[in-house]
Amino acid sequence: MSVFTKTPIAGALLAQVVAMPLVAIATALLSQSVERTALIVAAVLLQGLLAAAICRLLGLAVWWLVIAFVFPLALVGALLAGNLPAWPFGLAFLVMSLVFSNTARGRVPLYLTNGPTADALSDLMTEKGVTRFLDLGCGLGGVVRAVAKGNASRRARGVENAPAVFLAARLLSRLSGAGQIRRQDLFSTDVSEEDVVYAFLSPEPMAALWAKLSAEMKPGSLFVSNSFAVPDRDPDETWTLTDRRGTVLYLYAMGREPSEKA
Repeated sequence: MSVFTKTPIAGALLAQVVAMPLVAIATALLSQSVERTALIVAAVLLQGLLAAAICRLLGLAVWWLVIAFVFPLALVGALLAGNLPAWPFGLAFLVMSLVFSNTARGRVPLYLTNGPTADALSDLMTEKGVTRFLDLGCGLGGVVRAVAKGNASRRARGVENAPAVFLAARLLSRLSGAGQIRRQDLFSTDVSEEDVVYAFLSPEPMAALWAKLSAEMKPGSLFVSNSFAVPDRDPDETWTLTDRRGTVLYLYAMGREPSEKA
């Protein structure tokens, strides 16, 4: 694993720095034979492509490749805009930091659970005859509201750490009167009283999350992971949904001796 997977921002900045002299050499060689505007366009595109390729070599996630490619395009666009004030770029950076802070810090992107999956989780609660539900990294809280809505006997909660996303989820929960949303890191969240714990994260935190849940969740409870299986563990059940993306839910029963993959 690359050291930059733990500090992806540093890797993305390094990629831009390394790409610059390569682009300078290429544009110098072409400067006598290519018209100025075309040369600028080629240089910007080459900068983005090289930076994205370097990010790939450093082992960064796909969304960092996209950021690396778009960054020089955005920068040149800002320069060409002439008298455009600086504050919109500062505001955009602040908003991105508030929304995507989990991506940079924990390698957990903002994945939103779709409606059919939320319905399946609500059906799961009914099938198992349980009432306590927790969504770790709940995003905008759609699953929490779907599980809680129309069933007063259920206690559906969600935790979210990204500030802007948490505020949006909290507001939507208050407006709908369904579910409870807290701002909290998922690894510091108490899971001991939950019947079903759900997560839609990324492969990166799954091993550490499993260690926490298997140690803290009560016997007979259930962990459900959307799309990302626990490493080296076979799920007790696998639900493949009929939604457009073919969502797969991995179900792990707590309190049983889990089977290990060979």
